[in-house]
Amino acid sequence: MFGAAAFASSASAQPAPRPPAFRLGLVTYNLARAWDVPTLIARCKATGFTAVELRTTHAHGVEPDISPARRKEVRQQFEESGIVLWGLGTVCEFHSPDPAVVRENIETCRRFCELARDVGAKGVKVRPNALPEGVPVEKTLEQIGKALTECGKAGADNGVEIWLEVHGHGTQEPPNIARIMQHCGHPSVGITWNSNPTDVKNGSVRESFDLLKGYIRSCHITELTSNYPWRELFGLLKSIGYDRYTLAEIPGLETTSIVDTERFMRYYRALWQELCR
Repeated sequence: MFGAAAFASSASAQPAPRPPAFRLGLVTYNLARAWDVPTLIARCKATGFTAVELRTTHAHGVEPDISPARRKEVRQQFEESGIVLWGLGTVCEFHSPDPAVVRENIETCRRFCELARDVGAKGVKVRPNALPEGVPVEKTLEQIGKALTECGKAGADNGVEIWLEVHGHGTQEPPNIARIMQHCGHPSVGITWNSNPTDVKNGSVRESFDLLKGYIRSCHITELTSNYPWRELFGLLKSIGYDRYTLAEIPGLETTSIVDTERFMRYYRALWQELCR
């Protein structure tokens, strides 16, 4: 068999690409920072984004000081919409040399765990943010890990997870995140893969991924047109059976047009689908 018929036969014999078990969501850090909850839900539904992580301090206003009635309302809005309230993105961090600051952040995380329980979120994102000067690196990593153990207990008490974002100067290095997690060891604590340039070694993220894959509970993705090896990352997530969310943490647009914003989100989703093939 030759020519076009042979090509058609060969093409039809090829197995279809396996779709990912993970889905596309949105972090409200940049693009959605000025949207209230109804706007956020409406734009996600219109563009095929299926989950959100709500960043603290932004316009949707889902914060620990909201009333029980407001918590119930937020939960109902998401449950009725079909958009998953995946997580709450806090700025709780535990690297400070000042024990009082660390304690304050642990208590703030505890309050977010209670909020997550009430609004129906799966987890609470926290972060390391630096390696303080003049402090031995291992001491800081152990301190963060032990603080996370307390946060993990608070999460377990409220039926939610704690996700340590791979974040911060020095702390975002995958070996340092691995050490933090070893010092923590609480089953309710995992990580948010953050798609940082520091993940990449010789053009590949495999080494970093292999170091952290056992801890991955959530995943942030950024500009899909960048040089980050997205197709490799998505293949690696498939290989471990990751079935949660890859959440777009992307800049907003200069325009305030709803049409332009939703068009941009659809393009992003289309590129995500291609890179996941």
